[in-house]
Amino acid sequence: MADENERRVFGRTRRRNAPAGEKRDIVFRVGCTVEESTQLRARAVVKGVTVPRLLFEAAMNEHVETSTDRKEAIAELFAIRRLLANIANNANQLAKFANTESTFPAEAAAVVDEYRGLVPDIQAAVRRLADS
Repeated sequence: MADENERRVFGRTRRRNAPAGEKRDIVFRVGCTVEESTQLRARAVVKGVTVPRLLFEAAMNEHVETSTDRKEAIAELFAIRRLLANIANNANQLAKFANTESTFPAEAAAVVDEYRGLVPDIQAAVRRLADS
């Protein structure tokens, strides 16, 4: 009983009513299996909210990551990895040339610039995956 009174003082199990003059007429139906329903109900109980509130707050959270978001970040990392492999190959060719000819070609600066351009992309992709 004490837990229920504390919940009334410190929080609600359901969302507040819509502001005066506004209605929540739009309803979304979500299909799920019996097992998924059980999991949703259990999570709602643990959080002390209703299932609709749990779903709504989870969906409205700006930090929600979908599996599509994660797959896109992983695909981006693979593309960057491929570019880095190409740059490494170019760097090896430049090093071989420099060792053979005893001169460092001017094109080497472009390879370094290309690498430096990829570093922010790598950092952003890793951050996206780390934040999930």
